[in-house]
Amino acid sequence: MAMAFFDSRTRAGRAPEWSETVANAFLDALAEPAAVCSLDGAIRAVNQAWREIVGPARRLPRPEGDLFAAFLSARSGGHGKGALPCREGVRAVDIARLGDAHFLLRVCEAGVGTAPAEPPPDRGGGVAALDPLAAASPFGAALIEAGDPLEAPIVEVNDSLRAIVGQAVPAGARLGDLMTARARADVMAGRAAGRPGPYEVTLAQGGATTANLYLAPAGARTVAYLMDVTDQKTMQRQLAQRAKMEAVGQLAGGVAHDFNNMLTAIRLRADELLLRHPLGDPAYDNLSEIRQIEKRAAEIVSQLLAFSRKATLQRENLDLGEALTNVEVLLRRLLREDVKLTTDYGRDLPRILIDRAQLENAVMNLIVNARDAVLAGGGGAIRLRAARIGAAEALTLGFPGRPPEELALIEVADDGAGIAPEVIANIFEPFFTTKRLGEGTGLGLAMVYGIVKQSEGWICVRSTPGEGAAFRIFLPVHVPPLTVEQPASPSPARPAGRDLSGAGRILFVEDEPLVRGIAARLLRARGYEVIEAADGDEALALARRHAGEIDLMISDVIMPGIDGPALLKAARPFLGSAPVIFVSGYAEAEFSDLLEEEAGVSFLAKPLDIQTLAERVKQAMRAR
Repeated sequence: MAMAFFDSRTRAGRAPEWSETVANAFLDALAEPAAVCSLDGAIRAVNQAWREIVGPARRLPRPEGDLFAAFLSARSGGHGKGALPCREGVRAVDIARLGDAHFLLRVCEAGVGTAPAEPPPDRGGGVAALDPLAAASPFGAALIEAGDPLEAPIVEVNDSLRAIVGQAVPAGARLGDLMTARARADVMAGRAAGRPGPYEVTLAQGGATTANLYLAPAGARTVAYLMDVTDQKTMQRQLAQRAKMEAVGQLAGGVAHDFNNMLTAIRLRADELLLRHPLGDPAYDNLSEIRQIEKRAAEIVSQLLAFSRKATLQRENLDLGEALTNVEVLLRRLLREDVKLTTDYGRDLPRILIDRAQLENAVMNLIVNARDAVLAGGGGAIRLRAARIGAAEALTLGFPGRPPEELALIEVADDGAGIAPEVIANIFEPFFTTKRLGEGTGLGLAMVYGIVKQSEGWICVRSTPGEGAAFRIFLPVHVPPLTVEQPASPSPARPAGRDLSGAGRILFVEDEPLVRGIAARLLRARGYEVIEAADGDEALALARRHAGEIDLMISDVIMPGIDGPALLKAARPFLGSAPVIFVSGYAEAEFSDLLEEEAGVSFLAKPLDIQTLAERVKQAMRAR
């Protein structure tokens, strides 16, 4: 009769379904005070007789003493007797188990105020069993014998603790055996130092679960509580890593900006000297070598800018498969004969909006890293894959967060030695490398990270030591607007030996004296009148003084005081329709949105060379 209020499917061996209406009707049919409670002590249904002697409370009074044993006996054997605090004293109560999640409590008419049956013996002192609320809780709980809680045998554990530790915990096992040796030592040190806890521990099973350990006295015994905080710790590490990468990126961008100014001065000075010492001059070879060194330094600076997401991009609407096919020819030249490159370009590949050169650079860097990984193991294979994937597949491949419905995937996988777990957390940081001194700058993966992020994409790596690694780039799918394309007029080829001289007044604004002085001198040598300004305030004053007389303004973007865009807005009334060329080592996207209403504005990336600068100046003068 006790099971009558459950669904008939209980008889078929399936879990009972709760019905509070039927339960109340069943309890009302009983003469004695009766209630049904769940594992957590919440009262689910009562009859009128129960309300009269116990009260209207919706939760059992906190169990004391023998009531622990009664619940334990009912949970394990289906029946138990205990004592229940009531309005008029303690009454004997009979506890019966109802299915897997509920108990039926009946207050006995006989035995009022009498002691219940003897609880299980308490050999170690303190409580004899886990609180039934702790036994049913979502966090792990264990009752431990008297003595050192890490070394004393475990008396009882709840189901949640078994799930957290990932293994069965037999009676007599030790709590210390469930965690790693290092975690055990940390807990011992913390207890010796008098720290109350919680203690952060790593569990021994797999070593991937992190939990907070709480120790509470229970008489002579101890109750240990374990709360799984693995997901919380993973999120904290990800947030800390993101903040770290952002800080390093800002530093890298600032360093790159300053280096670009110095490299511009070196490049312009070398160009000037090469004009004085042409081919055949004894100094020509030395000057050419200086120019090559400067180019290599500029490449490193561009990698720093790519990492810091401040590289100047020229995004194109590209077919993913076509873009990778074009770079594949170059990729095969990078590989030795004992390294096999296989490609897998899926059908219906999407279009993406990205800088073609940056995409090729990112893929080539990943292929070079994969080549080094497989060569370290005596040769192997590299797989380049491209596909259109959905949100569900993106999650299985390691996409962080909530993915959009469709994504473009580029995957570079190898069968090399793999990447150690302690290394993966740092591989995208600039100047971090596992190669020997002189074999790498540590900027390759940092640059890939920056290119992907600046292209509004995501990158992740999955690796198992000994089984290779897979780098996966996720890029947004680009759906171009429907437009009617007009036939493009062929652009005339630039004639050899083009005349780069000209005439006109140029306001040149640059806070770096070396860059400003050399560039102004070279422009003057080509026939231009150049007015120099060391910052935005001086430039604004010169523009006001020469109102209507300036044919072109060349300005740095990042300057102390008034920056380039703010200078243009303030000086536009004095410049009239004069064109403006901004020069900077930062990305054009950093300030282009500030100049949406401005016409005749172009951008030139640092480091500058005199040929490019002179060409852009002449083009701007002609377009006026």
